[in-house]
Amino acid sequence: MNHDPNDRLSTADQPNTAAKDADIAVRRSLVEGRQHILNFLRRRLGDPEAAEDVLQTFMLRAIDRSEQLRDVRAVRGWLGQILASSIADYGRKVSRRRQREVVMAPTDLDSVQNGFDEELDEAICNCLYKLLPTLRPEYAEVIWRVDLQEQPRDAVAKDLGITLNNITVRLHRGRQALKTRLEQMCLTCPVHGFLDCDCDAAEKARARFQAMKDDAGAKTTD
Repeated sequence: MNHDPNDRLSTADQPNTAAKDADIAVRRSLVEGRQHILNFLRRRLGDPEAAEDVLQTFMLRAIDRSEQLRDVRAVRGWLGQILASSIADYGRKVSRRRQREVVMAPTDLDSVQNGFDEELDEAICNCLYKLLPTLRPEYAEVIWRVDLQEQPRDAVAKDLGITLNNITVRLHRGRQALKTRLEQMCLTCPVHGFLDCDCDAAEKARARFQAMKDDAGAKTTD
């Protein structure tokens, strides 16, 4: 039987094509996950520039505090607390500056400091929902069930037919993978979805993140 050489080439190219498709899917998930948080912040703060600042603060804090991931009960609540504190700190800063324009209503500031904030929780869940498919399936499932649905670890282990220790290992590795995704979200172009994009929006986002990182480092050493 005769074979067209092009058939062999197309077959050889399949792994590369699959890798490119996976890369595109990851980049899309990073942009969409970032956008969920950003849209929430724009609604809450009423200021696009402020929303970008708080988003960067939130992601930087999550990365800096990632060592806590080993001990937190659920990533969903942990990220929610970090986002809430980032919003509250911004509100305090605005108050101190005594700006005439009301960027955040006092009731909004109270809601992130006291009690459950349903809209904030929904933004975190939507972001995580976008990022989970970019992880290894065994990690994504455990994070979905333990961190988002808040199912008991022993119940998840029994249902999956693995040990509780195995669940703990998968959860730890999955959370570390999420940390990597958060870092990539910080540096991904919000317009084109590339980590190494050189458009104005990407350069501005990277510069903003680096400035905040430098400022946080300076405060630590003071």
